[in-house]
Amino acid sequence: MALSDPVATCLSPPVHYVICKLGFEKKTTYDINNILSEDGEVCWEAVTEHVCYLESDQSVDYIKSIRSLGPVCESVNLHFKSLTKEQFVLQYALWFRWTNYAELFIEVFDILQYTQATEVALGLMKLTSCLERALGDVYLMIGKDCPFLLRDLLASEQLAVVFGQAVMNVLRVFIGSPYGLNLRNVLWHGFASPQEIPAKYCAMLLFLTAGLGQLLQTYLLQTKCVLVHRPYVIFVSLDELDVFPGKYNHETLSIAEELIKPSSFVLKTMLPFWMAALTAFKQSRYADCVILLLPQMEVGLRLLFTTTNKCPNRLLTAEVKFLSILAKCLDNEEVNQLPAVLQEPAMASEFLWDFLNHQEGPRVRDRLSHGEINLKAFPREVANQIVAFAITLLCRFSDEDMFAFKEHMLIKPLMTCASCYHSRFHPISRLKKQVLQCMKSIHLWPELPTVPEEHVQTVKGLEGSAEASTLILMISEIISLLQQYMPQNCYSSDDPVNSVLTERLLIELCDTRICTLYSPRPVLEILVILRKISTQCHQVSEQVTAATELRYKQWMNKTLRSRQRHNYLRMLNSIKFLSPVLRLVLVLITLELVNIHLVCKKNPFDYQQYLKFLKSVLQYSENLVTYTSPEKNKWDETMELTNKTLIKIRKICDRKLMLMHLAT
Repeated sequence: MALSDPVATCLSPPVHYVICKLGFEKKTTYDINNILSEDGEVCWEAVTEHVCYLESDQSVDYIKSIRSLGPVCESVNLHFKSLTKEQFVLQYALWFRWTNYAELFIEVFDILQYTQATEVALGLMKLTSCLERALGDVYLMIGKDCPFLLRDLLASEQLAVVFGQAVMNVLRVFIGSPYGLNLRNVLWHGFASPQEIPAKYCAMLLFLTAGLGQLLQTYLLQTKCVLVHRPYVIFVSLDELDVFPGKYNHETLSIAEELIKPSSFVLKTMLPFWMAALTAFKQSRYADCVILLLPQMEVGLRLLFTTTNKCPNRLLTAEVKFLSILAKCLDNEEVNQLPAVLQEPAMASEFLWDFLNHQEGPRVRDRLSHGEINLKAFPREVANQIVAFAITLLCRFSDEDMFAFKEHMLIKPLMTCASCYHSRFHPISRLKKQVLQCMKSIHLWPELPTVPEEHVQTVKGLEGSAEASTLILMISEIISLLQQYMPQNCYSSDDPVNSVLTERLLIELCDTRICTLYSPRPVLEILVILRKISTQCHQVSEQVTAATELRYKQWMNKTLRSRQRHNYLRMLNSIKFLSPVLRLVLVLITLELVNIHLVCKKNPFDYQQYLKFLKSVLQYSENLVTYTSPEKNKWDETMELTNKTLIKIRKICDRKLMLMHLAT
């Protein structure tokens, strides 16, 4: 997989010129006192006068602006180098408080004193993510729905109101515009190597952040507004993210270090980032480790993508990011060859989609790069998974003479896990989990406390047992129609609605491997409805459980009025058919899920009819939620509603219009 020519840079010639040369063309020395007053205030007018505009439409002329601001940035960098840490904290720390992470900016000051290229790049990535989050908080003082993209946030009217348009134009020269330095994106997407990011731009953004804090304080005093910081996102259910076994000790990381240099997955210019990432992990700086690794995994995959698809020129283009690298087809509609090269799609696609893109996954890169995560509390568990996955990529794309490393007792289990990984956060996987959780809830119903039978007989006027039996018979008939689509060890003709067998059936069906990559739109549309149905069924189960426990306690304490006693007994009667009907719905959902990709075989008319049927089942489940709620308690109505829905289901099964019918 090695390229014929070593890659010297991942920056295209125009971008390389803009970042590495343009800001150094003016050799004049700039006096820091022009932009910094004696009392430590940033003189914004003196800064904004360096932003140039096109005569044609008065938009920012980024080339001239970067050239003009170059000496200013150098002056700021030298100014910071002249300060001791105590002087910097005394003069500037106050103005970083608005970011909700002042200590990060002090940390960046420390980095600038030594100008170690990898640390400068890391500091800049952290600074830009924190700054973006803080600017979003400012936006929300006067606006709603903060823009997701930094470029849209910086171009917003709301921030121009607070800071002034000229100030926002200065920021856009450095971050947020593809026509400017675009420092955030070239680093977070792995285009820039450590030595390609001038430290003076990091110093300038540090300086500008302090200046924004000064402007914001003035605005808050004038308007009496209060800046409220959004809470950080917290990773929940860390056990779901536990893919690779064990915690990685120094021996494992030492092996990883040995794998980095010979791996064709790593560009030589990016080696310092990889080494720094592993060092950060050893030092328990887990956020730093992941921030450094994610862009390198992206550039490694981009290298493979451009090589396997024979488009080496695209290695340097900004549109080739994770989503396009993992896409099914190229822009010209040709099939993306990368998954075939990876051999096991799980080696990259499913894991990366899960951890970076799926909406219900951790979305680690998005959350880190947009400042949504508390870097000080980044969980080791997440870093473990990213490091382990990176090691598997290094192994997968290393020379044959590294075989001993691949077979090492610490590395081989990681490779095994990677090769059998399947998605956990795709809608298909989430639906499987929902179904099993719902079944678990329904399975507990027989254990719920109920009043003794002799108590029930003392209440006159209670009817409906015959109707419940009729519904259970209909359910049995429908399940019999579905028998041929079920594993045979999960069905009994003597007891079709057996709870234990149903649970075994659902577990076995949910163990079926279903393709999650490249799901077409009809599949995703059906999944949305199936998941809604499952959610409603679970809600019904939880409501029935809560109502049963409460009413039993009230019955035994003799605190129920006559009407409430009748209603309680109707509920107990309804449970007799509600349990099997909910289990039937779960079976239908899961059988359809197993055959979900067959929906693409339906013609438009049949697809719409199928969609209409599923929506009617959804409507039924939503009505059940309403009727079984504490506010309604309409148990007799659930019987009538269920009868109508069972008739529909049987009709659809008779006509063989379900997806499972297409499988035969």
